[in-house]
Formats: sequence, structure tokens, C-alpha cells
Amino acid sequence: MIDINKERLTETVAELVRIPSINPDLNPGAEGERAIAEAIAARLKQTPGIEVELQDAGDGRPNVIASVGTGSGKTLMLNGHIDTVGVEGMDAPFEPVIQNGRLYGRGACDMKDSVAVMIVLLEEIAKAGDFPGRLIATFVVDEEYGSIGTEAICREIDRWQPDAALVLEGTDLDVAIAHKGFVWATITTRGRAAHGSRYQDGIDAIAHMGRVITRIEALGQELLSREPHPWVGPPSLHTSLIRGGQELSSYPETCVLEIERRTIPGESAEQVRSELQSILDALAAEDQQFQATLELGVVREPFEVAEDAEIVTTVRETAATHLGKQPALTGGAGWMDSALLSSVGVPTAIFGGVGDGDHSLQEWTDLDVLHDYAKILAAAVYRFCGCDGN
Repeated sequence: MIDINKERLTETVAELVRIPSINPDLNPGAEGERAIAEAIAARLKQTPGIEVELQDAGDGRPNVIASVGTGSGKTLMLNGHIDTVGVEGMDAPFEPVIQNGRLYGRGACDMKDSVAVMIVLLEEIAKAGDFPGRLIATFVVDEEYGSIGTEAICREIDRWQPDAALVLEGTDLDVAIAHKGFVWATITTRGRAAHGSRYQDGIDAIAHMGRVITRIEALGQELLSREPHPWVGPPSLHTSLIRGGQELSSYPETCVLEIERRTIPGESAEQVRSELQSILDALAAEDQQFQATLELGVVREPFEVAEDAEIVTTVRETAATHLGKQPALTGGAGWMDSALLSSVGVPTAIFGGVGDGDHSLQEWTDLDVLHDYAKILAAAVYRFCGCDGN
């Protein structure tokens, strides 16, 4: 069994935190992921036996794809993102600090800790040789915004034909087998602009939107009362942004409302469209002056994998031998790239370490747990790809 050195793993996390990789779609003008991608690729190329390539995911933003092993066993794909959110308000976000067994810094738990595990794991497997199958590690851009990185991987999935995948987002050493999706939608109500004194001519688009909001609130309450999904709970709906009107002294001609609908496994974007359109149709039937249009924006599908999928049972059984108990099955409320890999037919689970503060002013990863996690993941990789590894 390969050895994962804790000090080397810790320094690898620190090296990654030191490289700013803020997503430029979230923070215009930010440096993006190129520097960290090139650093990862350069490091991995130093170890014989690791094949490394940079893949343009779009707009010149590079994924790193690294692989090791030529055995006849199974092929497993690991997925971790190298972009982070912004750092406004943080004190020295790119200077890693270790205190009480925790490493602090932007990206520490989201998810440069798991990225470090992927790097060290590839290196150790390559040094050991005789890997029973093939391990592919994808270091992807843009998970925090549009997921163009994993989308690029999925477009070429036939190149690697993985038997399964693990997304290494933090799960507190549990195994996540489901998460919610989301649909972003825009509703526009249309009135008639007129001078504020000419009530007989004006139609108030904002007032009409008020009726829409009332119905959306009622739908949101009804969604929460539905039978919850066993891993992710009920679906939900909320209003997010609203704008309308021209100036204070005029009847508003338009009002635009942006909403988010969180979906659970088994729900679809078309179902969401139907629910929202029925609200608008009902209001139009009640008032001939009511005019509104609906447009769906970004859609991210929910995710679920079978509890008895081989990748799920392999990780749980392997972890049980190291931890003395089997990890729990869980679900996530937030969306992850696992849904994209699953959508192209790759059985996928989510498994990661312990940390907190992602997207906040103090972000950290637990280094002792990270070391345990790396050892579990190494054993699970060997076990899935063709030998026990314990």
C-alpha cells in the first residue's frame, strides 16, 4: 500500500493556497485559474509515469488532466475544482496559517485540500508502479460559477471511459449520493407608461408583479409541504432580484423578477416551467390587462446515484476498515459538478474531508482528518481499480 506523508500533503495544500485562483466570472478582473493550473501541471510532469495535459475549457481557462496506470482493471476518475470565490474582507487570504491542526486560507476547504490529495496520490501511485487499473484526475476550472471545466471533461468523456467517478468536495468523511439542482427563471410583467396623474391611461407593471410574487410565495410554501426526498429534503422556490419603473412620476412600463427554484431528483426544468407558467396563465385569465412572459435561464439538474452502486460501496467499505465504522450516506443542498458527470453516464459519488468557512472570511481544513482522508481515498482507489489495497 502506498504511503501518504502528512507533512508533504500539508505543504502541498499550503502551496496551492498561496496561488490566487479567483474565478473571473465572479470577480471581473480576477486572475483566474491559469497560474494554479500551470503550477499543478509542472509539478506532476516531474514524476515519471504521470501523463499530464492542459485542456482549454473555454476562454483560455485550462483544466489539468493527469492520469496514471495502465493495468487491466477499472478506470476511476477523480474530480476537483481549482477556482475559488473572492477574498473581499479577508486578511492575507493567500498566506496559509496553521493553528490548532487547521490550515487557514482562501480555498483551504473549497477545495484545495482535496486537490492536494489528488496531486500527492498521483505521485505516490506513479512511484509505486504496477497500478492495477487507471486513475484519471481532473483539476477543473469554473465550478464556482458556470462549470465550464467539468462540462469540457464531459464533452470528451469517451476518451477516458471511466467506470466511475468521485467528486472530492468536502463531506466530513461521509459519502454523498444526491444533491439538489436549480433553475433560474425571469418573469417580466408589462404595463403601460403614463404620467403619474393619468391613472386612466397608465397600467402599473410593478403592481401586476406584486400579484405574481404573492402566487410564487404560495407555490413556495406548497413545495415545502411536499414529501421530501430522503437525502436532500423538499424542493424550494424564492424570489431573488427585482427591478422596474422609469421614474417616480410615471406609471411603470415593465417590471422584471428573477427567481430561483431548487429541484430534487426526479424533477425537471420543464416541470418548473409548467408550474410558473400556470401562475401567469391564471393571472391573465383573471385580468385582461395582465401581461407577463416567462424565460428560463441557467438550468442545473439534480443528482442521485444508487446506494448500492459499486463506487459507493467501495468507498464506504474501505473507509470502515480505517475508521472503525461505515461512513453515513448523505445528500447535499448545493449543486456540484457530480451532476454533470452523472449526466454522461458515469456512476458518481461525492467524498471529501472536513473543513469550514467556504465562501466566508475564515476558511480552514482539518489537517489530521485530511491525512486520514487521503489514506482512505488511496485504499479505495486501489480497491476499485482492481486490488484490495488495504
